[in-house]
Amino acid sequence: MDLPERYLTAVTHARDAGYDVVLLAHVLAALVGLGAVVVAGAYALALRRSGPGSDAVRRYYRPGVNWAGRVLFLIPVLGLALMAMSGGDWTFSDTWITIGLTLWAAVAVVAEMALWPAERRLQAAVSSPPTPADLPSSVAGLPSTTAELRGECLRVAGLSAALSVVLVATGVIMVAKP
Repeated sequence: MDLPERYLTAVTHARDAGYDVVLLAHVLAALVGLGAVVVAGAYALALRRSGPGSDAVRRYYRPGVNWAGRVLFLIPVLGLALMAMSGGDWTFSDTWITIGLTLWAAVAVVAEMALWPAERRLQAAVSSPPTPADLPSSVAGLPSTTAELRGECLRVAGLSAALSVVLVATGVIMVAKP
């Protein structure tokens, strides 16, 4: 397919209101998910720099689930809905879909297995900083010293940066449709 045909296919493809709403939701979910990953790294660096005494840091690390981060799981659901609504124009045989889904799966696994558990450890350390009597808490995986807390902050920031790069690359692939 030459460039003009490809352009016409992209422009005229599935342009009803329902498709546009799902596409908008898909893009917004990707942006919110990316934002949540970036913010996780930014607050980890803020915690490392200022310690748990900052009001903004304490507010961010209040106990609870990072629901904005979990929006990442809507991305493939909405993507599959777009494929279903495309009338067969987009399928799993399209390389850009397979690459995007594979990269998304890698991000989701790393976020679920490494980023969010590390963020929960920071959350626990900020909400109830350990005292010398609590040193056995380090056995439970909580940072018990300033050095451990700073190391955990760097781990979260590094994971956040890596996942952000992969999410941006995935977005570029989804838009470019190579």
